[in-house]
Amino acid sequence: MSVTVTSPSPTTGRLPRSAPIAAGAVAVMVVGQFAMLAVVPVAIVVVSTWRHARLAALRWWAAGLAVAFATPLVLWAIGPDRAPSLSKDMHPALAAVLVAAAVAYVAAWVVVRRRRAVPSTGE
Repeated sequence: MSVTVTSPSPTTGRLPRSAPIAAGAVAVMVVGQFAMLAVVPVAIVVVSTWRHARLAALRWWAAGLAVAFATPLVLWAIGPDRAPSLSKDMHPALAAVLVAAAVAYVAAWVVVRRRRAVPSTGE
């Protein structure tokens, strides 16, 4: 007995939801003062965006989110007198930029999903 598994075609398949859920988790974690743990959902966003071909339009958004997270992380790591946590050391403006980048990724995902759902008339 053999089983044939076919993947959905790029035009009819659903977009993976792991990336926008993880991006939303980044925003919640930064606002909730768990910025260091937000490295996990940022990695999920980047990996799932680059892994799934249907999310290729969001690769720049994922890269922007990764850079927005890496900036305060690097500043915290190389700072002369580091706070015990990234959340306490992060400037509120950087936190706002990070949350905005996460929300922008989710918004871009929604736009891509809606564009895929609209059938083209072929005219």
